[in-house]
Amino acid sequence: MSLYSVQKVLFHLNKNATARERFKSDRDALLAEYALSEEERRALADADVGQLHLMGVHPLLLAPFAGRSGLKWPDYLATLQRARDAAKQPQMNTDTHR
Repeated sequence: MSLYSVQKVLFHLNKNATARERFKSDRDALLAEYALSEEERRALADADVGQLHLMGVHPLLLAPFAGRSGLKWPDYLATLQRARDAAKQPQMNTDTHR
């Protein structure tokens, strides 16, 4: 993963109206211009704020992106908390449930 590349995308989206328009109209082409893993590309394309937060994206870069993606401030904070809570849950071992 390249946290720097993810945060660079968000910085450009937050500061550049042309980048935001491209993100709306041709998201895949815009994201292809950055060195992103498939997981990072998917999280950005899906505006998966919780996943981006768990990847380590700085909240000051993530908040404007979340707002433009339709999340209100209380929902943004709740999304971050749910992501942190889910990450703390022990992963269920499916092999033991056969």
